[in-house]
Amino acid sequence: MSEPRVAIVTGAARGIGAATAQRLAADGMAVAVVDIDESTTKETVEAITGAGGRALGVGADVSDRAQVEAAVERVAAELGAPTVLVNNAGVLRDNLLFKMTNSDWDTVMGVHLRGAFLFSQAAQKHMVERKWGRIVNLSSTSALGNRGQANYAAAKAGLQGFTKTLAIELGPFGVTANAVAPGFIVTDMTAATAARMKVDFEDFQKHAAAEIPVRRPGRPEDVAHTISFLTSEGAGFVSGQVIYVAGGPRA
Repeated sequence: MSEPRVAIVTGAARGIGAATAQRLAADGMAVAVVDIDESTTKETVEAITGAGGRALGVGADVSDRAQVEAAVERVAAELGAPTVLVNNAGVLRDNLLFKMTNSDWDTVMGVHLRGAFLFSQAAQKHMVERKWGRIVNLSSTSALGNRGQANYAAAKAGLQGFTKTLAIELGPFGVTANAVAPGFIVTDMTAATAARMKVDFEDFQKHAAAEIPVRRPGRPEDVAHTISFLTSEGAGFVSGQVIYVAGGPRA
């Protein structure tokens, strides 16, 4: 490689996104840390730069085309052409079907599906021009169905079909597209789920671990390791796949 790869990680202020941004920086990439509020990216950016890496905090609403296109242009101008994209930004609006509102549905679809579409569309031109690219979309074991998550499950399943189509369309240009589907991962998002269910978070983790073959909950780093492989030079013949990072064969 004549120059370091440039990666964009969305939803990278915390959790899986932050762990992924830091891992890709450790892999030698310059990383754009994207989140809806640029000020929230400061901690992740400082963790990367403090370890000797290059990072840029960027604020963007992933569901807004103008903001996404401006973000990608800024990354290209300040860090270099982005050829690695991790679509991780996500939100929860859990509710049972009979109580789910239009807003609950549209917000989740907008962030997960439209966000991945817009960022992939904006970034792919840089990848196609260079005949090299890596796109990783964050799905979930919820894609297999999960009570109270009709919106989230549909979005995460939709990302799998989106990923496989990107793999077909972009493959001839040296671009791979894969999805990573985490199971139970200890993050602010799972803590919020426990709170919504009125369950102590420690008990929530113990209960989850008992159902997982490796007998522990996942950590953001577990997902980041898998993304690191999929975005590597050596993963060029792996495309259109969904890898469940869930501690076992079943969600």
